[in-house]
Amino acid sequence: MTNPGTTPGTTRRTVLAGAAALGAAAALPLALTAATGTAHATSPAAVTDDPAALRTRWHTLLTGGPGLDLTDPQIAAAVARIGKAATTSVKGLDPARTDGLFPDLTSTTLSNHVTTSFKRLATVATAWAVPGTPQYGDTALRDLLLAGLDWMLTNRYGADHTRFDNDWDWEIGSALALNDTAVLLYDVLGTERLGRITAAVRHYTPDPNLWRADRQIATGANRVWISTVVAVNAVLTGTGGDLARVRDALSDVEGSGANSVLAFNDASAAAEGTGEGFYSDGSFLQHYKHPYNGGYGKELLNNLSRLLNLLAGTEWAVTDPDLDNIRGWVDDGFDPLLVRGDVMASVCGREIARPSKQGHVSAQTVIEAVVRLIPSFPGETADRFTSLVKQWIAEDTYRDFLAVTDLASLVAARQVIASTVPARGPLVAHKQHPRMDKAAHHRPSFALGISAYSSRIYNYESIQNENLHAWHLSDGMVLLYTDDLGHYSEDYWPTVDPSRLPGTTVIAGRPADAAGQRTTSTADWAGGTALPGTTLGAYGMELRAYGSSLHGLKSWFCLDDVIACVGSGIGADAGTAETVVENRKLRDPKAALLVNGAAAPTDAGWSARLDKVRWLHVAGTGGYVFPEPATLNGLREERTATWREINLKYGTDTSVTRPYLTLWQDHGAAPSGAGYFWLQAPAASAERTEQWSAAPPVKLIARSTAVHAVQRCADGLVAANFWTAGTVRDLTSDGPASVLVRPDGKTVKVSLSDPTQLRSSVVLDLAQRGLSVVSADPGVSARSTKDGVRITADTAGRHGATLNLTLKRS
Repeated sequence: MTNPGTTPGTTRRTVLAGAAALGAAAALPLALTAATGTAHATSPAAVTDDPAALRTRWHTLLTGGPGLDLTDPQIAAAVARIGKAATTSVKGLDPARTDGLFPDLTSTTLSNHVTTSFKRLATVATAWAVPGTPQYGDTALRDLLLAGLDWMLTNRYGADHTRFDNDWDWEIGSALALNDTAVLLYDVLGTERLGRITAAVRHYTPDPNLWRADRQIATGANRVWISTVVAVNAVLTGTGGDLARVRDALSDVEGSGANSVLAFNDASAAAEGTGEGFYSDGSFLQHYKHPYNGGYGKELLNNLSRLLNLLAGTEWAVTDPDLDNIRGWVDDGFDPLLVRGDVMASVCGREIARPSKQGHVSAQTVIEAVVRLIPSFPGETADRFTSLVKQWIAEDTYRDFLAVTDLASLVAARQVIASTVPARGPLVAHKQHPRMDKAAHHRPSFALGISAYSSRIYNYESIQNENLHAWHLSDGMVLLYTDDLGHYSEDYWPTVDPSRLPGTTVIAGRPADAAGQRTTSTADWAGGTALPGTTLGAYGMELRAYGSSLHGLKSWFCLDDVIACVGSGIGADAGTAETVVENRKLRDPKAALLVNGAAAPTDAGWSARLDKVRWLHVAGTGGYVFPEPATLNGLREERTATWREINLKYGTDTSVTRPYLTLWQDHGAAPSGAGYFWLQAPAASAERTEQWSAAPPVKLIARSTAVHAVQRCADGLVAANFWTAGTVRDLTSDGPASVLVRPDGKTVKVSLSDPTQLRSSVVLDLAQRGLSVVSADPGVSARSTKDGVRITADTAGRHGATLNLTLKRS
């Protein structure tokens, strides 16, 4: 990559290595004001080349810094949380043991026992270092911590010990926690012990560009984690050369930018890498083809924000111009996937199967990272981040961010909240991520996420004995977010019936644990199109199920407050095929279900075949309209499970029970050519649902194996997914395409895409005469024909992105 303004022949390495003079503008660290506990930007010049100052900076991130007002209720509560966590973590700590430092962490085959031991030491060390905790400055506890470190270095971690199980624990998890502990205890470690610690970390993690025992190129979140380990180790040893290597590793100077974590993966240099990391549409992939914004993506953002803070204002400050891409990550890769404190589960990977990650924990990490980034981006970007943070914190009434975050983030977030920049306001948008086959639809009273996969994207991840029942996570799963903010928390993932996830079309039954994980589809068609500046979008997928002959075509036409769900061509050689209308964990176990206006029983264990269903309404969830009366199955049940059933590594054996209401359409055994059509009206009242049943706001105009299409009655908008070449009303496509045509007074707005991401062009014929072009995206043109207008769009290299055209009537 060439930096604009450099002379010919200037390399990426010389640009980055020589950019330190620009460092003051690139990233300003977050510091703490002793008197007020508010955040401010410190002078970069004050810390250049000073290891002690850099240690203090990292110490501040861990503890909140000096001078905290312990009489402030929120500060006092945060300090109390630190003390309580340490009290729990120190239990059982016994350096006199021979089998393990803690009685429940004695395994020499499970590497997470090593990481967890170090994490507990770091938790206790934090309390020892934070004024106001019961543990602060305690000499007996100090000696216990030092003895604990010695035990781990002698018995588990370092050059004398052979790694086992998961490389992540040795090179990242344990190393991060041990580094933090060393920073917290630095003044009492002594030279010899500090040397043992830094040598042990360096033994496992010597290079910010490489990881794993076989020294693979580190990519995505793993590269940032590894860089963080090397950076803090360098601060502890005063090794400036390693900090320079960290700075350059973020941009992959050694690899000429191929695996830069800052560049979009669809940029020219990054396109030569593994494809892991962020894309310009906001998608984030890790482990090659797994959507992971809410997992590895958030960890990349979190640790990068810490690194930028650490290195700002030094000669090792990150000045890569691709830093500006972080604005796009936040705007397109996180904001559309956050819903009032939750992160859409479709992009969280195997973390959904970890009990510690429920309860809006993932969104907390995102918010903390963006708070930390604000000083790095002065001006309009800082204001944008401030407005987002204020909105995200305010709208999550399920989990109070200020009551759970760390001290440094609490102090900084309170300054953000007190700023004059207004909160963004609730998100109202339709956003598609074609690089990871996901869509998000946000309206004032609900949000909805659609999860698909294709020949380009894996279905789900289950490694390390985690996420064992996520078979159908991308088989058209539809996650509905309402004012029940704890719906996908409070033990949803172990207790939901994983063979009937909402929105999916499946063969009835339960596959083996982890069956088909990390599998791409044999189908290319997954994606859609969206009309800019509106909440109007068409989305779809060709389903070819893993492990069976099940196939079908599925569409979701998101038209403001109504989602038209269409299916056709559903078939299988064997097994009973089902499409799940809804599978809802009930906030109220007795939540009313109305079927054509009649109340169904509310007792657990109720099940029934529901004939000639025209409309349904679930209290607290919304309505469902069936313009073509349908036969459904209904089931109320109390479902009991343990987290261990879906996660052998981090799950617990405690049984949990939750109430569910499931509604599904049975297509029969070995069906051929089956289909469905209903309108989903999230958050709609029973009265509105009944009205729409009498006069549907959207009508089906095509449902075949060539095209799905609907028309909105209010304005004549047509939304169509063409699976092959075909015609619907006055719209013809020459092949696969997703299209929206919206009349708007004297103009007609057209949005289109190639969801197969294989076509060089899409040609549409619109049989409406007297139309001329007002505006068109690059690569889109139109010409008059005898019947109307022919639109030609260059879709080569667009990767499923929407292209737009506006026409006017003469």
